[in-house]
Amino acid sequence: MKLLHIDSSILGENSASRALTREIVSRWRAAHPHIEVKYLDLAAAQLPHLTAGSLAQADQAEAARNAEALSDFLAADVLVLGAPTYNFAIPSQLKAWIDRITVAGKTFRYTASGPQGLAGGKRVIVAISRGGVYPPNAPGEFVESYLKFVFAFLGIDDIGFVRAEGLAISPEHRQTGLNAALAAIEAPLAVAA
Repeated sequence: MKLLHIDSSILGENSASRALTREIVSRWRAAHPHIEVKYLDLAAAQLPHLTAGSLAQADQAEAARNAEALSDFLAADVLVLGAPTYNFAIPSQLKAWIDRITVAGKTFRYTASGPQGLAGGKRVIVAISRGGVYPPNAPGEFVESYLKFVFAFLGIDDIGFVRAEGLAISPEHRQTGLNAALAAIEAPLAVAA
């Protein structure tokens, strides 16, 4: 079994989403001692944003990085993804990674009856951190809804979310939000274990 652990927060050790992904991966390792884990830090090793040259694979080094991102994604049975909320959306570093794994003919295809995802059979656990509080489907909640859509488009329907919310309201709210998120980790693991 292979697990791909991805962090995208720019806050380093002050990151709530990084703390959550570390704990999720730690629990997966405890439950599955032989699991193979690959770590990707999108803030430290940024993928460039797409350009016409990216799509044309004009730069061999960039093409190789793109191929590696896609290969790592396709090889993973489980993805643990840290997705902090920046200005109501995912970090641009995470979007650049999504652009590398959303590839026609590899992770989806178009058919006469509409798009078909080709990357099913994976488990995705997303650790979301937010300064505010957004109930599901609330106006202004774009991170969870976007990621649900993207992964469903790729054929993945086994997706769970761990949410740390209210982190910017006050220090007490931050601790309460982190504690609630840590307590909620067991639910996504129980489904997949």
